[in-house]
Amino acid sequence: MANPTVLAETPPTREREKGREKGSDFAELSRRIADAGLLRRRPLYYTVRFGTVALALAGGVAALLVLGDSWSQLFVAVALAVVFGQLGLAAHDLAHRQVFTRRRPSEIGGLLVANLLLGMSYGWWMNKHTRHHANPNHEEKDPDVSPDILVWSRRQASKAKGLPRFVGKHQAALFFPLLTLEGLNLSFNSFKALRSPSMKRPVLEGTLLVAHFILYFGGLFTLLSPGKALAFIAVHQALFGVYLGSVFAPNHKGMPMIEEGTRLDFLRRQVLTSRNVRGGAFIDAFMGGLNYQIEHHLFPSMPTPALGRAQVITERYCAELGVPYHQTGLLASHREALRHMRSVGEPLRRAQ
Repeated sequence: MANPTVLAETPPTREREKGREKGSDFAELSRRIADAGLLRRRPLYYTVRFGTVALALAGGVAALLVLGDSWSQLFVAVALAVVFGQLGLAAHDLAHRQVFTRRRPSEIGGLLVANLLLGMSYGWWMNKHTRHHANPNHEEKDPDVSPDILVWSRRQASKAKGLPRFVGKHQAALFFPLLTLEGLNLSFNSFKALRSPSMKRPVLEGTLLVAHFILYFGGLFTLLSPGKALAFIAVHQALFGVYLGSVFAPNHKGMPMIEEGTRLDFLRRQVLTSRNVRGGAFIDAFMGGLNYQIEHHLFPSMPTPALGRAQVITERYCAELGVPYHQTGLLASHREALRHMRSVGEPLRRAQ
């Protein structure tokens, strides 16, 4: 294929054909995971984790009230950017029913965390993220690699026009600066999605979004002078966007893309397009378990604390099958993603 980072269909081997007579490759992995007890809910873990985030949010609000109209509030903005990032990860786990088995409590928690606390539509994000999980890194079907501003394959670059064509030339250098706008982009798209036919509860979601921004802007401009409030918003939203981008970008960016017409089974589609990030307890907390992206994509409802054990089982199983399993460090993952972005933008630079 023209793009070496695009996946071709994996031809079936005799061993794989024999295996299909007994069940799919994923079915065998799923059996091993279930036998290890890794799919059961972990209420104590989520009680402690969400309780810690709630206390941190309350502490940030208390600091805002105590410090008053002071430039020291910019330090609070930095801390709250991290808290908002953790709230985003909490909303993610709720959406995947990692916390509750039933839909209703998951949805109520997701609406409160995403819409009210973050200013992001839970329904819009759920729809988008579900399509991503079904077809990760698919050029036509994954909304996370649609060429809205950035391009993710040379095929997309060859068709790019307008802003994507202009940005795509230097997208590796512009990636992190653009992430500073990601928080605002999520909110903008959330309001825009309220008119979408796919939105199940537009009035409820819209009301919660409006309530968020009344509290957010109203509180800041009441406590701070206009200049300090604007500075707080700029620092908070920029770092929040960079944090989210630093959590989600290493997972798939720079991994092989899937073209229309390519056929892969579920296990290979998820494993070959995903990247795990090593790093121990700090990275686990920083990325909310999404550093185990391969396992998360294979078992989306698996609670975060079980992903580490699942990683060992999955990597060994992929070795048995001869399926490439990619894992690297956090900085290396970003280097790979940026290298890929620079590579796919090369045709646009040559065309200048």
